[in-house]
Amino acid sequence: MLYHLFEYLEKQGFAGASLFQYISFRSGVAIILSLVISIFFGSKIIRSLKKLQIGETVRDLGLSGQKEKEGTPTMGGLLIIVAIIIPTLLLADLTNVYVQLMVITTLWLGFIGFVDDYIKVFKKNKEGLSGRFKIVGQVVLGLLVALVMLLHHDIVVRVPVDVAQANNWEITTVVEQRIAQLNREPKTIKMAYAKAPITNLPFIKNNELDYSFFVGGQKVLLGIFYVLLIIFIITAVSNGANLTDGLDGLLTGIAAIIGAALGILAYVSSNVIIAEYLNIIYIPYSEELVVFAACFLGSCIGFLWYNSHPASIFMGDSGSLMIGGIISVFAILIRKELLIPILCGVILMETLSVTMQVSYFKYTKRKYGEGKRIFLMSPLHHHYQKKGIHETKIVVRFWIVTILLAVLTIITLKVR
Repeated sequence: MLYHLFEYLEKQGFAGASLFQYISFRSGVAIILSLVISIFFGSKIIRSLKKLQIGETVRDLGLSGQKEKEGTPTMGGLLIIVAIIIPTLLLADLTNVYVQLMVITTLWLGFIGFVDDYIKVFKKNKEGLSGRFKIVGQVVLGLLVALVMLLHHDIVVRVPVDVAQANNWEITTVVEQRIAQLNREPKTIKMAYAKAPITNLPFIKNNELDYSFFVGGQKVLLGIFYVLLIIFIITAVSNGANLTDGLDGLLTGIAAIIGAALGILAYVSSNVIIAEYLNIIYIPYSEELVVFAACFLGSCIGFLWYNSHPASIFMGDSGSLMIGGIISVFAILIRKELLIPILCGVILMETLSVTMQVSYFKYTKRKYGEGKRIFLMSPLHHHYQKKGIHETKIVVRFWIVTILLAVLTIITLKVR
């Protein structure tokens, strides 16, 4: 809203109003504002939740310090949502389709998580919202994101005109671009803003993967393939984040690191000069995602103020499902979804640990009559707790691994 106000003031000749046109300025303000909102409202929300006796019910899993967390306020994901949405509404361009999708993702998965938390806390049902309803909600979001990516006229990439014509991609705009040549005069080539079903492919020199390759260029089959892929990514990352949220500050810190990396990736993808230098896909209109990433980063750091060990509040499913959804949809929008296994490596390992544990237990029980386990306990962070490592050390080490993976993700832009 402030963005649109200052845009109007700039047209009226108001001095200094143009400052709001700079992504760097708005992103900096967004981090500060979301951080302040988290810290300022956090204590108030914690007191309110305690008055309402909205506390965590802890199952006895034989873990050190587990019972001490009994009664800690939960549903703190609502605080993260507020700290994301308010700065986004104030500082981002609300007419931008990428911002609209991120706001919808935040509110939609936040709502599903809230319903799950509500059933657990107020209905005293430890199972919460049925798994199939969560999946349906994630599928609906995936379907929406995929269809908008396929059909919205503003979601385009810049490619040479001849490439777009050769692949029969829909061209929305043609522009001229001057490129420098070694020891020769610069030449002008025609570039197109086109609806191209391509994404960045890491570690490959010609790093663009055309999804239509998998379906023989058939548009109907491409649509089906792309929808299923997007649904799978959103569902997997969202549920993976939910599994990762098991120790004080673990998911919050990981999400902050991933959010910072995604913000960098969004910035280089939306800057035509940097995108050309790195030889990655230039995505017009995606610069507003940098502002959203700043809001996400600030909200996670602010929530960590209360969520670090010993936690004063837990985020609950209203936070974990939403965080996973934001990460996955953001990566999809900037066409970096194939980097998710690297960037979200810790979340991936947490998910795989559960899958491996359950599968191996069922297999050995069916074959030998007695189930056996690979890990002392899953998800993976509980395995290390069972080994006697303090949860703070586990959390910090997982943060460090995530930082390493985030750096590796960023340098894939050049390592090919």
